Amino acid sequence: MAVPKRKVSKARRDKRRSANFRLDAPTMVKCPKCGEYNLTHRVCRSCGSYAGKVIIEKADNE
Repeated sequence: MAVPKRKVSKARRDKRRSANFRLDAPTMVKCPKCGEYNLTHRVCRSCGSYAGKVIIEKADNE
């Protein structure tokens, strides 16, 4: 059986684990119609368009 010869120190263990706990910022893109930032592959909240088509009709007075 494979058994570790020495104890892995806390610093070495945490250094190895640190790469897996990194948080990434969500990818934001500009809407081609209105220029507002929104998440990728989502309907734009300000103008209601997705992939160049109007999906949700938005009132102009909002």
